[in-house]
Amino acid sequence: MLGCINIDSPMDVNTKLLPYQGNILEDAERYRRLMRKLNYLTMIKPDIKFTVSAVSQFLSPPRATHLEAVMRILRYLKKAPRRRLFYSNCGHIRAACLSDAD
Repeated sequence: MLGCINIDSPMDVNTKLLPYQGNILEDAERYRRLMRKLNYLTMIKPDIKFTVSAVSQFLSPPRATHLEAVMRILRYLKKAPRRRLFYSNCGHIRAACLSDAD
């Protein structure tokens, strides 16, 4: 991926990922390792959270089109590796969470 072309968005708006589209990957474990790393990155790069969530639905069995979508995320990340979300201390912030146990 060192010589790849950088892109501006993590996912093409016209891309529709389907479970049975494309050939099954021979090395599915490579796809799963990439997904684990990208899931970890979503904590500091929330701009990829939706895209990573979309491609992580296809862990079994991953297809070539799903790997292409993951490679697009990597090309997007290469463009701005230091771009992150920082939280500053801006006073009192109150976070509330509601849950229904039923």
